[in-house]
Amino acid sequence: MRIHPATTLLAVVDIQDRLLAVIPTAADIVARATRLAQAAGLLGVRSILAEQYPRGLGRTPAALASLLPPALAKTTFSCCGCEPFAAVIDAPGPEPLETVVLCGLETHVCIAQTALDLLARGLGVFITVDAVTSRHALDHEVALRRLEGAGAILTTSEAVLFEWCRSAEHPQFQAVRRLVL
Repeated sequence: MRIHPATTLLAVVDIQDRLLAVIPTAADIVARATRLAQAAGLLGVRSILAEQYPRGLGRTPAALASLLPPALAKTTFSCCGCEPFAAVIDAPGPEPLETVVLCGLETHVCIAQTALDLLARGLGVFITVDAVTSRHALDHEVALRRLEGAGAILTTSEAVLFEWCRSAEHPQFQAVRRLVL
């Protein structure tokens, strides 16, 4: 299964201030999600930002949020339980949505439940393992194993960027390449 920019959605999930405060690798997660969002913008990949109960958990860091459409607030752990998110997934477009690239927090809760719901809808799901995490390593590792067993594809943010480009001849290749250096 390959990722095509025209048929992919980048979903940035719950990268919020109060969650980040308890994540040991918070800076890395924000940096990789930012890189994905920047590349999505360069390559015309649809994107979405979801926030879990922002009044209680805070907002997405401004630098990351500025690269994405306005955040969708949710209280369900799965983004698919949020009507505006589901509407984006189901919206007709010039090219039908085939795959969703997920990044964010926490792997064993909102990422896992969103991925499982997307798989149930028949979409390909790519989990960027270097751009998702949980407060506890065990929760993160077990969730990744569960998701892979359910049919999600584990990948890295850098692999996604270059797969979106396909070739060094892509007009945006040099700009994307600079994101990984």
